[in-house]
Amino acid sequence: MKKTAIFGALTVAGLMAGAAGATTLEDVKARGKLNCGVTTGLVGFAAPDANGRWEGFDVGVCRAVAAAVLGDPEAVEFVPTTGKTRFTALASGEVDLLARNTTWTFSRDVDLKFTFVGINYYDGQGFIAPKALGVSSAKELDGATVCIQTGTTTELNLADFFRKNNMSYEPVPIETNAEAQQQYLAGACDVYTTDASGLAATRATFEDPSAHVILPEIISKEPLGPLVRHGDDEWADISRWTLNALIAAEELGITSANAADMASAAGENPEINRLLGTEGNLGEMMGLSNDWAVKAITAVGNYGELFEKTIGENTPIGLARGLNAQWTDGGLIYTPPFR
Repeated sequence: MKKTAIFGALTVAGLMAGAAGATTLEDVKARGKLNCGVTTGLVGFAAPDANGRWEGFDVGVCRAVAAAVLGDPEAVEFVPTTGKTRFTALASGEVDLLARNTTWTFSRDVDLKFTFVGINYYDGQGFIAPKALGVSSAKELDGATVCIQTGTTTELNLADFFRKNNMSYEPVPIETNAEAQQQYLAGACDVYTTDASGLAATRATFEDPSAHVILPEIISKEPLGPLVRHGDDEWADISRWTLNALIAAEELGITSANAADMASAAGENPEINRLLGTEGNLGEMMGLSNDWAVKAITAVGNYGELFEKTIGENTPIGLARGLNAQWTDGGLIYTPPFR
């Protein structure tokens, strides 16, 4: 009943925001900055550095959109949100874009009236446990206490997994990843469950990461991506195709270092020319300058560059590309054509 009431309230708020926010592009331009909803702190994805500057894989999406629209990747106000507050922040208009490891689901898309503009990370839910616990499989967790973030898909997935395997568990509800980390390390729960990428990011911050094991089971599909409110197709197009531009750039060999030079003169590849604005009018179709993609790519790099410098195998997070490799390399990362 409570869930129904929350969904209904968000739906109404989303409709109101959608009706009032049909000019999100104009609002962002008039404000001179993009309000972007992010997590409260997940190293590698979205977290402030020692100087308070937000960095990370999801942060890169925010900065790319700001660069495409405003010509300045620094023109972003980062709004930290929890699993509970993120949808209200977007529906109410507090943020223009939510780029916060959020799973694309039917009810969020349809019932909550949001538009997911793409998938920037294909993930799945997993478990982390202390090596000292002596378990090697999630199927050995009968009777375990489990730290779980409220307001997330992981709550339902956890219940489904234990029910299917005829096991019991005791949930330890937490609001943020920082709280989960604190509770888990303090022994308030036996294991912590969230997206496997989030587990890797969390483990990387531990004093002794090797003392903790991420169990092999992946119990769900978690396609993560940025989202906007229903009702403003122009803004959804801008957000969607900015993400697509980063993905296409990697496939086409366009990088942060060469994008400007490649855009200075039309080359032999017509799709590169259209993407970089040396021919056609793709930017104009969205109300942007024709070099919108050049600005975005130069600001944060192509998809591969952004991945490798924030969460890749040579970072403390240490994630392999896996499903997040380009389709040409056996992964699922793929963009519609720029034509």
